[in-house]
Amino acid sequence: MSALGRVVRAGVGRRRMQTVVMILTTLVAVTASVVAAGVLTASRAPFEHAMAEQRGAHLAAQFDGGEVTEPDLAATASASGVTAAAGPFRILELRPRTVSASAAIPAGVTLPALTVAGRADRLGPVDRLQLVAGDWATRPGQIVLAEVDSPLRPGARLTFPDLPGSPTLTVVGLARSVTGTADAWVTPAQAEALTTKSDAATYEMLYRFRHAGTDAQMSTARAAIAAAVPSGALTATRSHLVLRQEQLANALAFVPFVAAFGVLGLAMSVLIIGIVVSGAVGAATRRIGILKSLGFTPAQVVRAYVAQALVPAALGCALGVALGNVLAGPVLGDVEDVYSGAPASVPWWVDVAAPAVALALVAVAALVPALRAGRLRTVEAISVGRAAGTARGRVARRLTGRLPLPRPVGLGLAHPFARPARSLTTAAAVAFAAVTVTFAVGLALTLGAVQSNRMLDSAAPVVVDTGGGQDPPGAQVVRAPGQSAEPSADPAEVAAALRAQEGTRRFYGTAQAEVRASGISDGTTVTAYEGDTSWAAPEMVSGTWLTGPGQAVVTERFLHAAGIAVGDSLTLTEAGRRTTVRIVGEAFFTEDDGMTVLTPATTLTALGLDAEPTRFHVDTDPGTSESAYLNSLNETLDAIGAYAHPGGDDSSSVIAAMDALIGMLTLLLVTVAGLGVLNTVVLDTRDRVHDLGVYKSLGMTPRQTVGMVLMSVAGIGLLASVAGIPLGVALHHYVTPLMGDAVGMNLPGSYIAVYATPVLALLLLGGLTIAVAGALLPAGWAAGTDPARALRTE
Repeated sequence: MSALGRVVRAGVGRRRMQTVVMILTTLVAVTASVVAAGVLTASRAPFEHAMAEQRGAHLAAQFDGGEVTEPDLAATASASGVTAAAGPFRILELRPRTVSASAAIPAGVTLPALTVAGRADRLGPVDRLQLVAGDWATRPGQIVLAEVDSPLRPGARLTFPDLPGSPTLTVVGLARSVTGTADAWVTPAQAEALTTKSDAATYEMLYRFRHAGTDAQMSTARAAIAAAVPSGALTATRSHLVLRQEQLANALAFVPFVAAFGVLGLAMSVLIIGIVVSGAVGAATRRIGILKSLGFTPAQVVRAYVAQALVPAALGCALGVALGNVLAGPVLGDVEDVYSGAPASVPWWVDVAAPAVALALVAVAALVPALRAGRLRTVEAISVGRAAGTARGRVARRLTGRLPLPRPVGLGLAHPFARPARSLTTAAAVAFAAVTVTFAVGLALTLGAVQSNRMLDSAAPVVVDTGGGQDPPGAQVVRAPGQSAEPSADPAEVAAALRAQEGTRRFYGTAQAEVRASGISDGTTVTAYEGDTSWAAPEMVSGTWLTGPGQAVVTERFLHAAGIAVGDSLTLTEAGRRTTVRIVGEAFFTEDDGMTVLTPATTLTALGLDAEPTRFHVDTDPGTSESAYLNSLNETLDAIGAYAHPGGDDSSSVIAAMDALIGMLTLLLVTVAGLGVLNTVVLDTRDRVHDLGVYKSLGMTPRQTVGMVLMSVAGIGLLASVAGIPLGVALHHYVTPLMGDAVGMNLPGSYIAVYATPVLALLLLGGLTIAVAGALLPAGWAAGTDPARALRTE
């Protein structure tokens, strides 16, 4: 090993605490960077690969056959920006019923409505379907189902009782469309045979565009298609960007806050490593002089101190890459589930780029103090032995001496003015920690609010089902063999029982149905409310909650998918009947992926659907025992066939994973900041060892010595908190809306304005706590220093 290598190895081994600090700082920075960049790139890769391989549709558009002809639709392939098109395909909304029994579903079960497309070929220029099982439909009497979550397999038979003659089709295959253009496919001739005279003809066209990577480009593409057909002919569209967001929302929601932690980690790495190397140079002035006297050039001295930072940083980077890949694994597991096992992992270039950037920043941070070491003169360095003392701070000591404070406290408060540069770096480290803690606390409060209110009707502690099971819209409950169907309770009797029940404060009823909504290509779930719902309404982002008939409330994701805004009208249709509602508000909820329309029960009545409540949501009087209330209420409800149970606690595992990751990254960054404070105080204590001997010889007790050392950082910690908290709040206010954007939702203002006065007061103590905690060990060392030995130290 060369002489330079031995110097580097000795320096790394001698300063173990500083080595640990540098390993941890780079570990946190690289871990967060790998998770953020890896999830952002890897989560999109399977979707983009599938889109390219299967030539997925950038835009799936539905048209009213009464407004446009098939030749006119075929001509839209020449619209501006279109590079490929497929169709027109006749599409139908059909509600099937099982004829044959299977392991998953018995015979005679009504299934949710299917969007069935008449398509002769599974390949073509756009949306090449992947056949997962069985064969493609080539003749009448056959149907191919979309593979996603289908419980049926080839050989199953379905009937359509709503059509004349109740035709029966056999499932011959399962196929997968990367953009979900239909729920099932039949031959064009079969589609015509399934069409009744009363059905309005509806066609689907699939397009690929030259530019389709952003929402703005997709809006332009949609406008080009709308301009190519008569006004009103284009009834619904679905962008591949909306589909990608729905499929990858959970993974992409991690990216904004993890990236923020990565930036904080990189900034703290630069700061802490600069502090450590600068302290090493100051504490080893004599050693530097000896090295130069032995023939080391200034360039070799610079390389030695830069290398002493790069060696532990390289170890931290390696550990960070490994930990980052481990933490990204569960997040990317959701992506693999979406694409049926398609591999999703952190790209290799992220594992290379993240540590490379971190090491470059470490080298730059270490270079400045290393250059100072290289410029030291040999004779002066050997004769001084350690960095020269300073006479600064005397004025501060005089001023604090006049305050009505114990002398050790005054000396501690004045000490930061003796070394202002070192004090500023300590304050910066604590301020970064304060920013981190403030940001993390805000994220936890925001995610807590989302967790508590993301499901509809979550404010109701008691739920009453009217019996007969809670059917999904358009489906039938599947019962175990031998289990008989129980009749549903009369909603009027349930409501009367609730009014008569002691402890009932208020309640309302809900009913659900699946209908078609203008602008939405898939079926839409409608939740209809009856009664006073103001106390349990979801958190509003804009507009107002329901106040009367003909109104509706939806989420930002629905507004974006339908291409409408608050104040616009939405047309709902079912079985040839239609009604129009006005969007009066935008709410936040994630139930049904946020695609449910909330409206009064009169909307279902206008569509000719059953609007009687199938579920009641109940609030009890304050102080009422929930268990006693449920037991008493169920005694009454048993006689009428209803059942009461506690409101659902549907916690999100994704939010729990976010909380765990935030807690781990925060703990690591705060630990790094505390170790940075510890390193600085150790350097200060070693520089002041002679002064400590003087103080002790004059009667300063160990307890007073500890107090003096702690007070030297307490003021810095308090001021750093004052500076860091506003920055942490600003970072939270910037990042949380980005997390909402990642899942296609706007967050309510109350979910962002989470810093109440008590929270800020506790955060103000955070920087003080971190600074004091970092100074405890060197304060104990200073208290135990022998006065005689300290006085001999020059």
